[in-house]
Amino acid sequence: MLVGVCDFPGSYAFPPAGYGGIERWLWAVAVGARAAGADVHLLGPGWLTDLENDWVRKPVRLEDVTAGSLAERELRGARYDLLIVGHEYPSLPAWTRTWNDLDCDVATFQHSPVFQHAATAFDGKRSRLYCYSPEMIERYADHRPIPELAVHLGLNEEEPPAVAGTDLVWLGRIDEEKAPHIAVRAAQILGRRIRIVGPVFDEGYVRRHDRLFSADHVKWVGELGGPAKTAAIREASVFVYTYARTYVEAGAAVFGESLRAGTPMAALTWRTGTCAEAALCDQTGAISVADPDEDDETAARRLAHAIEQAEGLDHGQVQEIGLRRFDPARHFSAMAARSC
Repeated sequence: MLVGVCDFPGSYAFPPAGYGGIERWLWAVAVGARAAGADVHLLGPGWLTDLENDWVRKPVRLEDVTAGSLAERELRGARYDLLIVGHEYPSLPAWTRTWNDLDCDVATFQHSPVFQHAATAFDGKRSRLYCYSPEMIERYADHRPIPELAVHLGLNEEEPPAVAGTDLVWLGRIDEEKAPHIAVRAAQILGRRIRIVGPVFDEGYVRRHDRLFSADHVKWVGELGGPAKTAAIREASVFVYTYARTYVEAGAAVFGESLRAGTPMAALTWRTGTCAEAALCDQTGAISVADPDEDDETAARRLAHAIEQAEGLDHGQVQEIGLRRFDPARHFSAMAARSC
């Protein structure tokens, strides 16, 4: 099987070394495809040039290819079986024109809870949309979505054997939608230290919660990538997951990242059917479902209870389950099954 993994214009590299969403998923699919025995072409100019030593890299984007051009003839001659692409592209006329000419399958994963697809973008067979959680499946029901847990990988983020860990960790983009201040308050309730890892996206949000974020039990780490990012997760006793009441988590990279590192998760959600529910089980984490009408203090106390529950879990077992559940080769094979 020949698989083309397509980049897209963006501010992050392919693969990204630290923060990133769809970029990390595309890299995981490329790695998984190769591990599953497929031949892989990295399509588009965004892929790191260093990868040319070990990968076939073709710096052309389908949406830029003109009819009858040399690039189109080369793409057609490669005879791709499957293209993996960001979720916007099956609705982009310039992209789909070239894809239709290649006569191959296309698969994508929904990483946005709001993007509106063209009515004809997916047929569930030749063109397939995958979604993480029950609530995402419901949101995109008109496009015949297929349930699947996404796998995300960064560059040089291989996981060593799990350890018990000590302090708590929260990782992600730091803004109102991700609500890390609730994690910080939960840690404070328990008298625990917490490390905040990730880039600040909203300085105003940080200022509004300055009293919490500047407390002595909080350590600001900043954005990490590669082995340092993996270590920050692996060396924690519990990964604390939060988000705002109205936010819908679509791709949820952190679940796979934490479980693969062997770190159990304590998750605060505001409804059922979320990514946390899809990703976690009693052996890998604890979920606290809060009422959206409750205040942050009540939610933080619920989350503190979930942290206490998660701390009793075995890190080695968490990693064993995580490596199986979020295996790149398994993930690719699930998406490629309808192309075989």
